[in-house]
Amino acid sequence: MRAILRTIIFLVISLPVWALGLGDLTDGEASGGLKEALTQGATQAVSLLGKPDGFLKNKKVRIPLPDGLAQAEPVLRGMGQGQALDDLVTAMNRAAEQAVPKAQELLVKAVREMSVTDAKNILTGGDDAATRYFKGKTQAELTTMFLPTVKQTTDKLALAKKYDKLAGKAANFGLVKDEDAKIEGYVTRKALDGLYAMIAEEEKAIRKNPVGAAGNLAKKVFGAL
Repeated sequence: MRAILRTIIFLVISLPVWALGLGDLTDGEASGGLKEALTQGATQAVSLLGKPDGFLKNKKVRIPLPDGLAQAEPVLRGMGQGQALDDLVTAMNRAAEQAVPKAQELLVKAVREMSVTDAKNILTGGDDAATRYFKGKTQAELTTMFLPTVKQTTDKLALAKKYDKLAGKAANFGLVKDEDAKIEGYVTRKALDGLYAMIAEEEKAIRKNPVGAAGNLAKKVFGAL
């Protein structure tokens, strides 16, 4: 009998925390675990992108020429502008890599200020619920924050005027969107797209594999989903 009891106790103790359901968690546990995981995901996304080649060598987020210029690329290369186009793509991605580290503080702040209701909505809102939360809370402010950094970086490379001249003409013919007619606007938009895309990947990875979450509380919360 004692042997059976010992076995039962061992099995209960050995049960993984993700054997629990969301209903077994307190509001504090749900909110705290989610914040642990989101801080991890946001920090990891910034770390991956905010370094040399973080954008340029990552096919998922690499910033290409705007659609209108991409369509005209064969003609421009035929006119001897191939190196200028390559330099432009490199400059745009370098600018994004310089800007992204500025996002970490704001992303962590968004996590810190998350309410219990926000946390519950994210936990039950689908694979990209946290990413949508980040986007809603930070996109406008990050756009304002990124623009000067992007402009400063592209100006240093002396490519902004060249881009603006080409894109400005293309915009007049409807080949480039007005919002993309300035290099800093286009790069900022694409940099944020890339950042949120990487946060989404981190979120999906944690939901799929709770064991990879940052802390025990995060493992417990995501394992309960």
